[in-house]
Amino acid sequence: MAKKVKGNRIQVILECTEMKQSGLPGTSRYITTKNRKNTPERLELKKYNPILKKVTVHKEIK
Repeated sequence: MAKKVKGNRIQVILECTEMKQSGLPGTSRYITTKNRKNTPERLELKKYNPILKKVTVHKEIK
């Protein structure tokens, strides 16, 4: 039987902000985890966008 874990870690999706603004087709998304207790605000990280071929800011989406 699987154990139910009530932790503070949740999975979040990060989406590229530059890709959204440019209007080009396709999206760059990453899945990561964050601690809900330590970082209640939305996560914002610099990640590589393979479509634009450069490092861009990725923000957490719902």
